[in-house]
Amino acid sequence: MTWFIGWAFACLLALAAIWVSERASRLSTLTAESARLHGVASQRVDQHDAHLTALSAIAVAGAESRPDLFREVAGAVIRFYPRVIGVLLVPLAEDRGVLEIGVAGDDVAGLIRDAARRSNGAPVLVQRPGDTGAYLIVKRSPNSDAPRYGLALVIDAAALLDGDSDYWGRPETARRLSLPDGTPLLADGAGLAVPQFARALSSNTQPLLLETVLTLTPADLLPPGSVAMALALITIIVFGLRAIMRQRAQMREAERRAELSGLESRLSHASRVNALGEMASGMAHELTQPLTAVLAQAQAARRLAMRGDTDKLAPVLEGVIDQTKRASAILERLRTWTRPQQRRPEPIDLRDCLQVAKTLLSDQARAADADLRLNVPALRVPVVVDRVEVEQVLFNLIRNGLDAVREVDGARLVSVTLTVDNGIAEVEVADTGPGIRADVRDRIFTPFVTTRENGTGLGLTLSQRLIERAGGDLVLMETKGGARFRVSLPLGQPRQAVAE
Repeated sequence: MTWFIGWAFACLLALAAIWVSERASRLSTLTAESARLHGVASQRVDQHDAHLTALSAIAVAGAESRPDLFREVAGAVIRFYPRVIGVLLVPLAEDRGVLEIGVAGDDVAGLIRDAARRSNGAPVLVQRPGDTGAYLIVKRSPNSDAPRYGLALVIDAAALLDGDSDYWGRPETARRLSLPDGTPLLADGAGLAVPQFARALSSNTQPLLLETVLTLTPADLLPPGSVAMALALITIIVFGLRAIMRQRAQMREAERRAELSGLESRLSHASRVNALGEMASGMAHELTQPLTAVLAQAQAARRLAMRGDTDKLAPVLEGVIDQTKRASAILERLRTWTRPQQRRPEPIDLRDCLQVAKTLLSDQARAADADLRLNVPALRVPVVVDRVEVEQVLFNLIRNGLDAVREVDGARLVSVTLTVDNGIAEVEVADTGPGIRADVRDRIFTPFVTTRENGTGLGLTLSQRLIERAGGDLVLMETKGGARFRVSLPLGQPRQAVAE
């Protein structure tokens, strides 16, 4: 279920990315095409000013005497510039005739006269009556306070925006061209409620407003081909990652099991130390028997010697030797039980030893309803020690803390903190248990001194001895509540092992 949710979320993100990317791309194209169209139209309207200037000069020079010359020039303008569909020269004196080139029958003479008379020198733009797609540019001629003519060009707005791009023929695009006063001249394509591009043409005399818009549908923003490819790629990646994660999880589980098996094997000695409590009384009983026999036989040998029965001493002394060897064997078994057979110092990361102890005691912590916290630095903490011995010490200290917090009703916490200070690695094991009684604090590392009812009193003694053999130190720290032990070990190189 988690993988399906992740896959669905990734698909939604991909669709959103396609939507945003496609929209941005299409709007970028619209902006580029609109800017290009704006530039072309601006250049074209600038040419209209040149046409008006040339035609005005001809009109002033001799439109009345040579109307044919004016008609020829005006006709050439119309032929070479298709957007100019008409030229009109209207005398301001109404009793004179009007010259019309390219258009006929337009009742615009009065409109042109009014525009020319109110002109302050700049051309006047007016919409062509009866044709919303064309407008007139009216200029007084001469351009002075005593004009004689009203000169007008009739411009086709659609031809003004014609170009070599088929972009504006697409159904999703739309354009609108308006006079400066907002009178619409051209509106083609889809609706233009909210233009996405709006800019006046770059002309001082004809600042027509060009507006464009792009109408996008969900099918435009989510092309089926791109969507199918993205979903297929996400599916492949997600399920590929799922397969890889499963394989890695299986590998980690196998490694964990192998590691735990190795840990249990290496720490079998620790389990024997845990059994010392049960075997202590048995060892005491076994040692009592040979020692009692040695005492009795020694007393018998002394009596024989006092009586002078030296020929009977040999069997008695043989018995003493046998019982002494028996006691020595018992002590050797105890020695073998309480320490590994061979020390093997090696460079290790002290964090790994703490992790081992935590792993082996996690079940005991849960059984005690205790919180076992491990705080270690991010970098390696290298020490050269016998791994098994150090793990045994840390195991014993943490286990003692867990046993101690069982007896409290409040917070049950055992915290293990590893720090490094001046070339020394320090491990502090603190608990929230009842603490160490004042009458045994000074003797806590003395053999057979214990605060637990069934304790052997050998665990802390052995632990201190093992740490000292590694060149370090194990001490009990002062604390207001609970107990806190500190293990100190040198970093990097081992110190001279303390003689046993």
